[in-house]
Amino acid sequence: MRIDILTLFPEMFNSVFSESIIGRALKNNIFTVNCINIRDFSEDKHKRVDDYPYGGGPGMVLKPEPVFKAIQNVRKENSRIIFLTPKGKVYNQKIAKELSKEEHLVLLCGHYEGIDNRIIENYVTDEISIGDYVLTGGEISAMVLIDSVVRLLPGALGKKESYMEESHYNGLLEYPQYTRPREFNGHKVPDVLLSGNHKEIEKWRIYQSLKYTYLRRPDLLEKKELTKEEEEILSKIKLNFSNEL
Repeated sequence: MRIDILTLFPEMFNSVFSESIIGRALKNNIFTVNCINIRDFSEDKHKRVDDYPYGGGPGMVLKPEPVFKAIQNVRKENSRIIFLTPKGKVYNQKIAKELSKEEHLVLLCGHYEGIDNRIIENYVTDEISIGDYVLTGGEISAMVLIDSVVRLLPGALGKKESYMEESHYNGLLEYPQYTRPREFNGHKVPDVLLSGNHKEIEKWRIYQSLKYTYLRRPDLLEKKELTKEEEEILSKIKLNFSNEL
């Protein structure tokens, strides 16, 4: 996978691509990345890329010319051009899995009051928001998208199973995790996890996953197609925890 980032602040991404799983994936050529400064495509002698909005109003708007040239500089036939914006479709694990199958992602980071809408209407394939709040720019949103997509690429995490049981991958929240020591400040690890009975451990994990989802994100259950076993477990959970919602 190739990722091109169009931004006014390319230096913000330096640490993202040098640390942890993402840095290792880049080093191992699991993906390639390039940060492009939109200002490099400005014809203004001061490298200005914004102007006042038509119709009046506060703030400034990114001009279409430099953004268009930046897009054209990296655009390929198979490019998926994503504008990170609060007005976009809310990002989730399903979209992350979809994007992880693409060959080329172009991430356009907005700033100020936004980008001239002619760019969005004619040259952007997707508008994505990472949540119902506003940031000062699209760079942090781009980092979130890159991290969530790259870790799904083959070889990025080492083992496929390491992300298949995580929250949201199968439509549910993940079950709780424990490690050594067996007892910490008087708090013990659940006995079932120490039993060695893999069948019982799996049943416990399904129960916990459904319980966490029911108590914290019941909206996810409306979209999830449950197995018969999961439906039976969820019925018991609802009886036990109905007062906690």
